[in-house]
Amino acid sequence: MLLAFLAGVPIAVVAIGGAAYSLLTRRVKPEKVYREVNWSLLVLFVGLFVLTGALEASGATDELARWATRVGLHRPAVLTIVAALVSNLVSNVPAVLLFKPLIPTLGEPDRAWLILAMSTTLAGNLTLLGSVANLIVAEAARAARIEIGFVEYSKVGVPLTIVTLALGWLILVLVPM
Repeated sequence: MLLAFLAGVPIAVVAIGGAAYSLLTRRVKPEKVYREVNWSLLVLFVGLFVLTGALEASGATDELARWATRVGLHRPAVLTIVAALVSNLVSNVPAVLLFKPLIPTLGEPDRAWLILAMSTTLAGNLTLLGSVANLIVAEAARAARIEIGFVEYSKVGVPLTIVTLALGWLILVLVPM
């Protein structure tokens, strides 16, 4: 898989090829693997991508582009804050898909991509809903009879995220492109 990835094979092809190889060559029956899949989180994640695709198809992203101009999304601080908030509404990966058509229209697209990557990644720590990974951890904890509530998580997540977003923004603004 590493060689295929380094050779430039599309990552989706490498991933599905590796998964297929693993299922075909292992002594573990595929049924056992499928039982381990967390179907409810998978459906949630798929739903997030369907929602994002629907927003794009409906033309809502054109309205987002007009809105982005009005709020000054070309400014790094604004992009950082808006990307962090959006990624907590729809999760970080679908948020990047929503911003994808907007980034090339901004003043410094290279810097904007870096800011988007930084802010959507770090914003995943803001709330329990900020990243699907958080939901996976909370669900695993619940299975072990440990409850991680939204408010309890946010008491740590909000201050941590504010500090890391500020540091990330500062670094990306100060680093020459």
